Amino acid sequence: MATASGAFKSREDHRKQLELEEARKAGLAPAELDEDGKEINPHIPQYMSSAPWYLNAERPSLKHQRNWKSDPNYTKSWYDRGAKIYQADKYRKGACENCGAMSHDTRSCMERPRKLGAKWTGKHIAPDEKIEQFELDYDGKRDRWNGYDAASYAHVIERYEARDEARRKFLKEQQLKKLEEKNNKDDKEGGDSDNEDCEDALKVDEAKVDESKQMDFAKVEKRVRTTGGGSTGTVRNLRIREDTAKYLLNLDVNSAHYDPKTRSMREDPLPDMDPNEKFYAGDNQNRVSGQALEFKQLNIHAWEAFDKGHDVHMQAAPSQAEMLYKNFKINKEKLKVQTKDDVMEKYGNAASDDTLPRELLLGQSEKEVEYDRAGRIVKGQEMSLPRSKYEEDVYINNHTTVWGSWWKDHQWGYKCCKQTIRNSYCTGAAGIEAAEASAGLMKANIARKEAAEDTHVPVEEKRLATWGTEVPEDLILDQKRLTEAIKKEEEKRREEKDERKRKYNVKYNDEVTPEEMEAYRMKRVHQDDPMKDFLH
Repeated sequence: MATASGAFKSREDHRKQLELEEARKAGLAPAELDEDGKEINPHIPQYMSSAPWYLNAERPSLKHQRNWKSDPNYTKSWYDRGAKIYQADKYRKGACENCGAMSHDTRSCMERPRKLGAKWTGKHIAPDEKIEQFELDYDGKRDRWNGYDAASYAHVIERYEARDEARRKFLKEQQLKKLEEKNNKDDKEGGDSDNEDCEDALKVDEAKVDESKQMDFAKVEKRVRTTGGGSTGTVRNLRIREDTAKYLLNLDVNSAHYDPKTRSMREDPLPDMDPNEKFYAGDNQNRVSGQALEFKQLNIHAWEAFDKGHDVHMQAAPSQAEMLYKNFKINKEKLKVQTKDDVMEKYGNAASDDTLPRELLLGQSEKEVEYDRAGRIVKGQEMSLPRSKYEEDVYINNHTTVWGSWWKDHQWGYKCCKQTIRNSYCTGAAGIEAAEASAGLMKANIARKEAAEDTHVPVEEKRLATWGTEVPEDLILDQKRLTEAIKKEEEKRREEKDERKRKYNVKYNDEVTPEEMEAYRMKRVHQDDPMKDFLH
């Protein structure tokens, strides 16, 4: 068993600790205090980061859980490697017996063991090393690169550059050697030549050396899929590092979109650039050029053939679809040539080298034509009338004229019967007389209607009856009294709607005058009136 005080060394210590805890629970012994001098609650488990709310604990119990923030005293610096602080002239007491430095003892000395140490010779005393103590935080203790000197990587770069330079030099020597052997071989076969030619042959231009072999592409270990589980092989990375990435050709945010997942840029990033100087014109350029365009046309032909009833499928039978497409192109070319030959045979070919006939070239012929003084043709050549592509002088439905030979009131018709209905049967002269009689009758009816509308018949105005009957002729109403009666009727109706406007002294008169009766009749709401909802 272990407590907050740590592990026990013996059974006696364990027994004493148990007695002390029992005494503290009974209140006979003082409570245990923490590092800050505050009492530790024995009911709170010491491994908990936050105490329950019912224990009234103000803070967690463990020290490393009280302060989660890093201590400002922590540092990220590292040891100063190889730094010396003091160079002694003679051996000092307590120093290393081997080298004479005070920073370590003899057992920890990293120098080569001397035959006679510095303690006995007093010579070649090693300087004291700089000893530092750092208090690192949690991240500092686990930082793999803590204390790494970036300047030390320059040695790695120099080593790789030296290796690459040696490789290029070796490759160039091999190329020069092969070229010299080839030149010597040509000289032996062709005989002796001038000294100048020999000197020029030995001078090999650096441009003749194949640069692709000098690049020495980096070797990449790539796992190749096989049926047996795969094997590791060496594959060269053939991407040219000097090429500019497609997404760096145009840095405008509104330019062609680049999809990083598929590494595709369909549109042209530089549409305004000269096509002769353009190296990359977008991925869509590959879709409309080369074999991609031919494959696209093959697919379109297969779809159209399938829609027209042919049993062809590009994925199921690609060879059959390709053969049909080839036959289609051959037949199409034959049809085009045949059509061209027919047109040239019928109308001739103005671009050919064949000479035209003399009568056509000079406009002369053996036919005799006679003209009058006005220039009209009298004899020898008949005037050819232009003919239409439609049928002419074809009469249908007993008509003697064609449609469109008669025009009236913005309508076309037949002149023989004056009908404006196309494809109607011809009625002849009887139809013309009937149409004229019908038109005359219609005009007479229209004139009669207009005359009836012009004569206005006055309508007698009927007044409302006073006592429910028709108004007699001898009844005379005073307009002034009628106006006053209407006002009183309106005030009465307002009082009926709102009792607050009714006065205390109300006088009723049983005598009803004709004017008051007329005002009541005028203001009364008729239940049968369809416009009663819109009154007042």
